[in-house]
Amino acid sequence: MDSTQTDILISGGGVAGLAAAVAFGAAGFNVIVFDPAQPVTDAAQDGADLRTTAFLQPAQRFLDRAGLWDALAPEATALEIMRIVDAAKEPATQRDFVADDISDAPFGWNLPNWLLRRVMVDRIAAMPNVSLRTGTGFASMVARLDRALVRLSDGTQIAAKLVIGADGRNSAVRQANNIDVATTRYGQKAITFAVTHPEPHGGISTEVHRDGGPFTLVPLPDHEGQPCSSVVWMDTGPNIAALAALDDDAFTAAANHRSAGVNGPLTLVGKRSVWPIISQIADCITAPRTALVAEAAHVMPPIGAQGLNMSLADMASLLDLAVENRDTLGEPAMLAAYQKARHSDMRLRVTGIDALNRTSMAASPLIHDLRALGVKALHDAAPIRRRLMKMGLGVS
Repeated sequence: MDSTQTDILISGGGVAGLAAAVAFGAAGFNVIVFDPAQPVTDAAQDGADLRTTAFLQPAQRFLDRAGLWDALAPEATALEIMRIVDAAKEPATQRDFVADDISDAPFGWNLPNWLLRRVMVDRIAAMPNVSLRTGTGFASMVARLDRALVRLSDGTQIAAKLVIGADGRNSAVRQANNIDVATTRYGQKAITFAVTHPEPHGGISTEVHRDGGPFTLVPLPDHEGQPCSSVVWMDTGPNIAALAALDDDAFTAAANHRSAGVNGPLTLVGKRSVWPIISQIADCITAPRTALVAEAAHVMPPIGAQGLNMSLADMASLLDLAVENRDTLGEPAMLAAYQKARHSDMRLRVTGIDALNRTSMAASPLIHDLRALGVKALHDAAPIRRRLMKMGLGVS
């Protein structure tokens, strides 16, 4: 069978896979990205990803490098302050982590996921060296010394110097390479939605902690003249299922009770969606002619905006190595360098977010007291606070 030839083949057409396709294409590589589904690029369409992503400073630089930021910037909402509110006891206590403490720029910028897909798909359509194939998935692969041969579900075969698995937590590329994962299940889910509120958010992203998981409000642009935020509400699976079953009025009342009054009375805008919460990390992130990125390599609860930002850090590292090794793209030395550069950081961050999530879930009053004292201690010691914020951003 004749094979289509390319430098890089990307399995997965979600935000991570599309971002990788644009970035590697912008660097001059020939790229094919494929996915069984057509990307949904309109919030009103069935299947639209209504979640939002906060892009921290390194991730914003990656998007700018890929030529995407100019199109995204007008729709981005700056995150100037990260606020933690502990409402387990009355009165609630709060601590603010302010971007000005460590940088002239905001911590990050919040954007809707469906919009990210639209901008990336439009960018790919304008790139002669990048091809997006939808309606076909991964079937199998064989790695040879000079290339990998990948067969797609429609029967076509593609020969690539490097295969990138960006195909999610159940990655077919990872499974085809017999890479195991360690998975932690918390019995949690998250429900995501948007709200308007009378009080301006002021560029403040707020995590409200009680038990069951955080209730996080992330700033969005105004909606019909009203201040607007995206919400991620984490709790036990049964509690989230019960919330999802409520009508809009009852759900809005429950959200207002849980929000501890942050930004004033909340009004539900649009649809709600539910997502399972797990932690997961691959035993390794490379195989012959193969690199794993994003949720194919690591999954974590949506705390501290680490998920997709870690994914873009994976891609930035892999892109740097690809540019440095154009003549040996996908060869063992390059892949070993990627494994060394990223896997230990993935493990560190997955472990850290796991610990934060378990603390947030805890119902024990003692744990609540220790959590509040810990946040206070970290915030009030300025050198520790600044170091913590830099670590969260992924900068030195």
